[in-house]
Amino acid sequence: MDITIHSSFLPHTDPDASLAFYRDTLGFEVRNDVGYGGMRWITVGPAGQPTTSIVLHPPAASPGITDDERQTILELVAKGSYFGVNLATADLDATFAKLEASDAEVVQEPTEQPYGVRDCAFRDPAGNMVRIQEVR
Repeated sequence: MDITIHSSFLPHTDPDASLAFYRDTLGFEVRNDVGYGGMRWITVGPAGQPTTSIVLHPPAASPGITDDERQTILELVAKGSYFGVNLATADLDATFAKLEASDAEVVQEPTEQPYGVRDCAFRDPAGNMVRIQEVR
């Protein structure tokens, strides 16, 4: 089989703040920005990797969920335990410095993990955990 990761989904609670974080802070390009019913789905991805994208979506737009379930989803998103993404870079220290200077919420400074990777972690404006691993 020849299978690749095409897109992954992360919820947003403020589309403009999420767009600014992924586009302006991380340097991702905007591939699509679709509005429907007062909500927005924004597709972003790393420049030079046109077949890999992240879709930033309204977290509670799924049909068939109850108001209580919708509230639970929003609470999980806010505390950063609902979704996350792992990214990678060749220069973790420079990437960390740029993100830290942007006032992104730092969760973890660059650290050598006991499971064999060196990484750092931030939260995006919605609270999603964004971990960045150093490519070795």
